[in-house]
Amino acid sequence: MTLAPRRLDRGPADSTFRRLTGLDWRDLDWVMIGAIVAILALGLTMVASATRSLTDNPYYFLQRQSAALAVGAVAFLVVLRIDYRKWRDFSLLAYIAAVAMLFLVVSPLGTNAKGAQAWFALPGGFHFEPSEWSKFLIIVALAGYVNEHRNDIDPWRITVILGLALVPIGLVQLQPDLGTNMVFAAIVIGLLTVAGVKGRYLVVIALLAATGIYAVVTLGLLKQYQIDRLTSVLNPNAEQLGAAYNQNQSKKTIGAGGLTGAGLFQGKQTGLGYVPEQHTDFIFTAVGEELGFVGTALLLSLFGIVMWRTWRTARLSRDFFGTLVCAGIFSMFGFQIFENIGMTMGIMPVTGIPLPLVSYGGSSLVATLACLALVVNVHARRFT
Repeated sequence: MTLAPRRLDRGPADSTFRRLTGLDWRDLDWVMIGAIVAILALGLTMVASATRSLTDNPYYFLQRQSAALAVGAVAFLVVLRIDYRKWRDFSLLAYIAAVAMLFLVVSPLGTNAKGAQAWFALPGGFHFEPSEWSKFLIIVALAGYVNEHRNDIDPWRITVILGLALVPIGLVQLQPDLGTNMVFAAIVIGLLTVAGVKGRYLVVIALLAATGIYAVVTLGLLKQYQIDRLTSVLNPNAEQLGAAYNQNQSKKTIGAGGLTGAGLFQGKQTGLGYVPEQHTDFIFTAVGEELGFVGTALLLSLFGIVMWRTWRTARLSRDFFGTLVCAGIFSMFGFQIFENIGMTMGIMPVTGIPLPLVSYGGSSLVATLACLALVVNVHARRFT
């Protein structure tokens, strides 16, 4: 085994960092962390802009998102401190925890809001969304199983992996939440690809996923407004005041930004609230209108850096479990970015998937930071 070079503490700051994280600060991927911090700062700014006229207190949503970010920072440090290989040892418990949370949220203990039973109500008006945390837990669980059977991923093992994934997928669909299930499908395909599954099997799995989505849409497993949102991309000019309204307004708002945008807090469409759910699902429109092409290009570049460093860490990992974890997070993060930005531009269906680290929503923010902390964890322990 290759051992990490001996390093000496360089003062109180280094000692404090070691106590907090159990790591040498020089082992962390500061390029990735810097990109994450920049995205978070831009996200808070856009949330403030998109919500300043929604309530009497113009800082109400910003304060709540800032509180979620504080919790996310703690979660980031906790996940960073725990050696990622310990997650491998408890991958079965991670799976059980994910399934248990998803089961409980669709029971009478869960809270129904906006047509979906996907939250637990918390004191202070906050909500906890188990499906966001289940992404983290399912990545750990499936990566642990695939790592354990890395040398015998045959059709039977693939069937078992799909069966394990279908349990949380089924529970999420009871909410119902097709968007999250699409993310689960991306995670499974990403893990199996990196695990070396043959291309023909991946094609079959992709076809099964597409068939499942079609069945969900056509067999009445979604509510009518959800079906309308999914199909509006095929006919964006139909029913201007109906399901296509969001996307039409979204495209107009992004286009209004031009090259450099109207300026922070100067967007007319954003300020007047013309785009429904702009601070959550359609937050990218605020970036487009107020920061223009330059701002959106900057945001996409920051996302690109996070994706690049995640893939790089997957290749640097000293064990297969670390590679699989990074691959699962890479698939999750990449799909959510593509789907969210695509739906604001009218090239993807509206599914309600948030833009990672940018959209308003505490559960999504905290869970995403925990996932990215796992990637930084793998990078920091690449010497051992």
